[in-house]
Amino acid sequence: MTTITLQYDARNSIAQKTIEYILSLGLFTKTSPITGLDEAIDDVKKGRVYPAKNSTDLINQCLK
Repeated sequence: MTTITLQYDARNSIAQKTIEYILSLGLFTKTSPITGLDEAIDDVKKGRVYPAKNSTDLINQCLK
């Protein structure tokens, strides 16, 4: 799947209607951008976060 980013003037009614028409075809989907907070929450949910007791423990975990 390829992601395409479109920039248009949201006040332009023709541009808005064109985007709505393209989305109504059902071939494309509109996604919201993924924020850093969303990525962090996903990391916690998937168990990719490891607690460290101190800086030495953190460095040892990184070197594994």
